[in-house]
Formats: sequence, C-alpha cells, structure tokens
Amino acid sequence: MKTSIVCLSTALMAATALPALAQETLRIQTHYAPETESGKLAQQFADDVEVMSGGEIDVEMFFSSSVVKTVEAFDAAANGILDCDMTGGAYQTGKNPAFQFVGDIMGGYDTPWQQYAWLYNGGFETADELYNGFNMKLVGWWIYGQESMSSTKPLAGPEDLKDWKFRSPPGMETEIFANLGASPVVMDFTEIFTALETGIIDGADASGLANNVGLGLYDLVEHATYPGFHSMPSDHLACRLDKWESLSDAHKRIIDTAMQKLAFQTALTFEVANNEAAAELREKGVTLHDWSDEDRKVFREAAQAAWADWATKTPETKALVDSHIAFMQQLGLIASE
Repeated sequence: MKTSIVCLSTALMAATALPALAQETLRIQTHYAPETESGKLAQQFADDVEVMSGGEIDVEMFFSSSVVKTVEAFDAAANGILDCDMTGGAYQTGKNPAFQFVGDIMGGYDTPWQQYAWLYNGGFETADELYNGFNMKLVGWWIYGQESMSSTKPLAGPEDLKDWKFRSPPGMETEIFANLGASPVVMDFTEIFTALETGIIDGADASGLANNVGLGLYDLVEHATYPGFHSMPSDHLACRLDKWESLSDAHKRIIDTAMQKLAFQTALTFEVANNEAAAELREKGVTLHDWSDEDRKVFREAAQAAWADWATKTPETKALVDSHIAFMQQLGLIASE
C-alpha cells in the first residue's frame, strides 16, 4: 500500500511538472523587421500573450513580410494562410476606400492619444463592421506617431515636393502628394532600401524616424522631415473571424489586453526613440526639416480636400469620414461648420 501511494504521488508530481501544452496557435505577419523598434514591440506582444495565457496560446510571429507581401497579409489571414495580420488597414483601400480611414487618416490627428480616443469612443464599432465584411475582426491599433519622409534631396517645404519621386503606400496618400506636385511610386515596404540604393526613387514615406533608422535609410539619404505631420498610420491587429470566434473569452481578453499594452508602449517608446534618433541623425549630418505652420497648413488643406472626395466613394467611407470630422471638431482640431 505504501509503495502504491509513493508511486501515485510521484506520478502526480511528474504530471504537474510538465509544461502546459499550447491549445491555440496564432500565425501573425508584420511588415516590420525584428531589429526595428516596432519589430521589437511586436515580439513583446507575442511574448505577453504566451506568458499571460500560461502557454495555452502560441504566437508564431513572421517578420519582414516573410510569408506574403505586405499588401497580401490581410487576405492571407482571411483565407487561412495566416491567422492574423499586423500591418494596417490603409493597405486595403482597393477592397473598400473606407479602409483608408481606419489605416491612415492623413493630415488629421496630431497625437496617437487623439487617434486612440476616436477608436475607443465610438469609432471601434464602425471600423470593426468594415473588417467583418471581409471575414476579419479588428482587435486593436498600435500607433507610433507621426511619420517622417526620408529623401536624397532637401524637403524644406511644399515647393520641394515638385517632381519628388518617392515610395508611397497605396491609397489616398498618392493622390494628395500628386496634387502637391510629387511623383509617388507604390511599392512594397520591403522594397524601399533597394529602390533607394538603385536610384529608382529619391525618397520614401516609410515609417517614423526611429524605425527609419532601424531600416538603414539614413545610410543612403541625408534629409528627413521631423517632427512629422503628414501621416500617422494605425497599424492594426486583425484576425480571421472564425479563428477569433473559436477562442475562449479568456483568450480573447488576454489578446485584447496585450494589444492595449502594445498600443500604450508603442506611443511611449517612440516618443523617446524618435527624439533620440533625431539627435543621432543631426550629429551624423542628416538635415531634419521642420516645416513651418504655414507649410503644414498647405498639406492639411490638401489632405482634407481628399477626405471630402473619398467620402463620396462608398457609404462606409462617408460614415468613417463623418465620424472622424465630428470627433476632431469635438477635440477642437478642426473648426465646426
């Protein structure tokens, strides 16, 4: 009898010592390289989900668009090649122009906190409905702040945009900059370095200043706009609907909590990282162009004219544009009519 009890106790101890087996696997692709600030934060998100779930969720993070091209990640998740997409809605404007206004409003909010405030004060429901129509669930945003344009030529103001050939993401941005005299070239995020190196483009709208440093852009160019003003993209986490609905409520809550931590940490990290990058680049001899209020107004007016045009494209786009305008008026960012 004593031997049986000892054996049973040993067996129970061995069983409880075994690591928890992963019950769910999330295959997620991001366009960021692992060495960039955003790439490091994405990995921290994956680690947080795994730790908080006690190993019940295994996150496979694919960096640098290593499975499919950046613009294809959304479809790859919706069709089951991946489970979730960690790029941004603005890459999906070909499906519905409304995605522009959940991806990059352009010339709108000044800070990530204002943009998050729209999402969590009524905007989420409208945005998620758009995603649901394409078999996807919007989980949340992570916003690193205003982007900086990088260039081989000076970018001191709107006049320098004339004939400036630069990498642009797809969507409304190409129209705004073309109207200002530039020559936007749509190409994948991963192709920027080679295009600059070979002279196909003069510059790029890639990311925030610190991420651009991580990409090595300032080994090739000597000019950037900083502080940024033209674009503040909302990178998202969006998962296939059936995958999301198959998760337990506890697992959904863990992912949502980890996502909100990522959002908070992203804004804080880049507040510091962009300023550090600016100091480093000035010392290196890179010229940082801080556009005047008058020059920024030129861009804002061009962007807001594009909002009005895009609002006519689909009912979903109009609903999102109207929602943003009402919220910006509430915040005092644009004048009430």
